[in-house]
Amino acid sequence: METIDASDLLPAERLRDSVLEGEITQIHRGDPHAEEGDTFEIDGTTFEVLEVTERRLGDLTDEDAQAEGSDDLEAYKRRIERTHDTEWDDESTAFLHRFEPVA
Repeated sequence: METIDASDLLPAERLRDSVLEGEITQIHRGDPHAEEGDTFEIDGTTFEVLEVTERRLGDLTDEDAQAEGSDDLEAYKRRIERTHDTEWDDESTAFLHRFEPVA
């Protein structure tokens, strides 16, 4: 277990703010940016990484999209395509990082 820099996992301030507000509880990244048990801090609140799993994009659900701050999977797909200037590919993989605040 290590303490990681929150900006390594959550590169945009908007993401970190949304995590702090409880609107985002997981994020998918192209590579693993943490290990299970790692912690990070945002404005004095510590979060623990509970799960890091490689997943096929085609297996993501509306629940996944909502946990990442989108209304549903279609909105999430549009956001990813716009942000990364690419087309969604169900066969591509990404690493799920699920986290929660430490009590």
